[in-house]
Amino acid sequence: MGIISVAQQDELFWLGRYTERVYTTLRIYARYSDSMIEQGDLYILFCQSMEIQNIYTSPEDFLKSYGYNEDNPDSLISNLLRAYDNAVILREVIGSDSLSYIQMAVYAIRRAAVSKSPILELQKVCDNILAFWGISDDHISLPQARDLIKTGRRLERLDLYARMHYNRSELQEAVRRLTSYRLVRSGLHFSEKRVTALEDDMRKDPIDYQDMVTQVENIFD
Repeated sequence: MGIISVAQQDELFWLGRYTERVYTTLRIYARYSDSMIEQGDLYILFCQSMEIQNIYTSPEDFLKSYGYNEDNPDSLISNLLRAYDNAVILREVIGSDSLSYIQMAVYAIRRAAVSKSPILELQKVCDNILAFWGISDDHISLPQARDLIKTGRRLERLDLYARMHYNRSELQEAVRRLTSYRLVRSGLHFSEKRVTALEDDMRKDPIDYQDMVTQVENIFD
């Protein structure tokens, strides 16, 4: 199979975005889970930064629903299941071995939902996503397929870093990884004007985080 359809391009791109969304957000979630219990309004600030609806009644409700409620479209497990659905559709492109790591990540997050030590299982989710990225890079034969997954990852990481006000050096690296050649190699049509605006926003003092999010959201206009 040497040609990627338009539908597969979209699925590969979003496979990259969903896996990165789960991986990066899960690291934030695990890091601040204790603080969210101690500081009652911290989860509210998180929802505001992520621009997701605050449907939660307490920090405890947030940690449970945002982590493991499959009926919550913003939850970690919902995003991971979207990644899994895309991976299943793309089995012939990414290979069964790559798919299996996404499946194992789903198993791990479901175990975390009922575990007394969820952090251990959540680490396995991250480990399996990392393994998926590694084996995909090694086993996927079509260069464009690899580049589409990585473009989705890089764009999602930059979006999350800007929303969560990461420091300048981390933003610089995220922008560099996205714009150096990944966008061009993906074959997707993107706005060079938006890329320039991203780079300008990152250099400002203070950094214009909100405009960076806007440029990321509209980079394919």
